[in-house]
Amino acid sequence: MKSIRTAAVWILLASPISAQTTGAAFAPTADHHKHLLTADAAALQGPTFPTFTADQLIAELDSAGIRRAVVASVAYWFGRPGRTPPVLDEYAKVRAENDWVAAQVARYPDRLVGLCSFNPNSDYALAELERCAGNPHLKGLKFHVGNSRINLLDSSHVEKVRLVFRAANARRLPILIHLWTSLGGNYGREDALTFLNRILPEAPDVVVQIAHFAGGGPGYTDSALKVYADAISAHDPRIRNVYFDVTTVADQQTEATLRQFAARVRQVGIERVLWGSDLSLPNGNPTARDAWANFRAKVPLTEAEFRMIASNLAPYLR
Repeated sequence: MKSIRTAAVWILLASPISAQTTGAAFAPTADHHKHLLTADAAALQGPTFPTFTADQLIAELDSAGIRRAVVASVAYWFGRPGRTPPVLDEYAKVRAENDWVAAQVARYPDRLVGLCSFNPNSDYALAELERCAGNPHLKGLKFHVGNSRINLLDSSHVEKVRLVFRAANARRLPILIHLWTSLGGNYGREDALTFLNRILPEAPDVVVQIAHFAGGGPGYTDSALKVYADAISAHDPRIRNVYFDVTTVADQQTEATLRQFAARVRQVGIERVLWGSDLSLPNGNPTARDAWANFRAKVPLTEAEFRMIASNLAPYLR
């Protein structure tokens, strides 16, 4: 009997079945990568860019059958170097955005978890980290290497990020980080090695969630992801608390890339894979419901694997 059950499980795991072929209706327990926007933040994207509130997000989650979401502040937008015109009272705007996100998620404490954000290379980075650490509605940090114009091949940039990671670890703040950047040449293996060898060891005791499967979304960057996948295969202790969200990874990709992506999911371990959908706006990114349907329809994973990803929760949500 045991051998029959084992064979049945193997067949289920080995046979790609999409939601379209099974008609199975299930949704992720949580969306691990969402944003809200104040009017000031939206204005940075253009005069007609809409705001997005917790009420709107809850309605979106309800439509998708998703119970919880991780809400990352976009306060780092105000700290992007080289903005024209420059942001006046930059740090005040960063504080205000983070405080507003905290107030928004506080309205739905059983469903939303807020993450504070800022440019980790800014002069106020450590001060804002300490300030956010004292807010009970901000449970962690969100960094965006690309938007913050951080060059992971520049030692002076890396040293500043190391200090922030060290402080986050001391405060036991989980970190969500978007690592893709256009600086330093072609983003990929060298950037990932720098992060693995020089930055990640500064936060050994907290969850580090790498966004977009180590890419920028849509899609992912396999040369970067391979560094982490190989470290996992080698049982590298530095990566024991690392998770990957697959936000927008399946969007606008070829079948060959999606097959490669599925293979990498299995290599890093499905238990490390967290689903997310990113900011949803009219005529922009798809809603969480559509993003999940797209993910299931396009990625060549099995029904059992989809269900495992759907049920995964980052440790800071448990």
